[in-house]
Amino acid sequence: MGTHARTATTAAVAVILSAALALPAAAAPPAGSGGHDATRRAVEAAVEDGVPGVTATVRDGRGTWSVTAGVGDMRTGEPRSARDRYRVGSVTKTFVATVLLQLEAEGRLSLDDTVDRWLPGLVDGHGHDGRRITLRQLLNHTSGVYNFLADPAFRRTYLSEEGFLRHRYDTAKPEALVAVAMTHEPDFAPGTSWKYSNTNYTLAAMVIEKATGRWYGEEIRRRIIVPLRLRATSVPGTRVTVPPPGSRAYARLGTSATAPIHDVTELNPSLAYGSGEIVSDSADLNRFYTALLRGRLLPPEQLKDMKTTVKVEAVPNAGYGLGLIDRELSCGVHVWGHSGDILGSLTEAVTTADGRHSLAFNFNGTWAGDTDTVIEAEYCGT
Repeated sequence: MGTHARTATTAAVAVILSAALALPAAAAPPAGSGGHDATRRAVEAAVEDGVPGVTATVRDGRGTWSVTAGVGDMRTGEPRSARDRYRVGSVTKTFVATVLLQLEAEGRLSLDDTVDRWLPGLVDGHGHDGRRITLRQLLNHTSGVYNFLADPAFRRTYLSEEGFLRHRYDTAKPEALVAVAMTHEPDFAPGTSWKYSNTNYTLAAMVIEKATGRWYGEEIRRRIIVPLRLRATSVPGTRVTVPPPGSRAYARLGTSATAPIHDVTELNPSLAYGSGEIVSDSADLNRFYTALLRGRLLPPEQLKDMKTTVKVEAVPNAGYGLGLIDRELSCGVHVWGHSGDILGSLTEAVTTADGRHSLAFNFNGTWAGDTDTVIEAEYCGT
């Protein structure tokens, strides 16, 4: 999503740092005698830096390889497992965008439709106007719609230490999340700039529901999870637990670097409606992005649209497509995917443009560690 406790802009930063703008290139083989030595070192370094535990899985031409480090439970010392399920945060956005693009391919909607065409009167207030915003602009974050997660009152209520502990099991309706955004002015006029906003994907999920007559999570299940046999993947709705097997998730609530660490495993993910709800594991995420980039989920026209990126001015060579990030690494390799950050869980899932080399991993703490280092290590051997 993510529902981060680190700063008010962490959601945008997490995504920006996971993106780069350029054309896809063939992947270079990772360095190291076994091909993944640098990745193992990077994962272990994250734990040394303070992350409780890390689980990572790679899928490439040589097969599947996994590495874990640290603990999945700080109380018992139980180690992390390659089979751990975890909250994937904003990786959810790629799933939502894929379903919306499938609906376009079926002729049930157009990305050039306005939001008001599907959700009349919902995006209205303080300068917001759903008649001027297209579905495409929702998916690539050029809508200008305010990010409800940045609202100070929302953050105090749900993400501060006192607020989270009091409200962690509350259910949020998507209309209420949008209403929070409507109390603020837009960030910019539609189509004139780029800024990450979770509200965009709450709206996109609601459009899916309006177009199909079914809950967006059910559409993800029947269109992606079941066909790809993603047995560890689910859209939990209001379920507060993570299905086993899985580790605990930890966060420092508030903004202080010395704030107490809390077990935040159980929470109601409806606060991340459409933007960060999904639970999965590393193997499933690799399977999903491999299938997506190989054209198994979208026709060529829709996949091309998905990979058409918008420049992110704040970071050199950064680009965001339709729920899909393009990133150029230091060695010139390009990977496509998404990052995800929700309380206590930090996830990265990337693959090469040909879908032949995928990496997915998770930190079960959101106050330390460098995900960039792990990705660089796997694809560049550094």
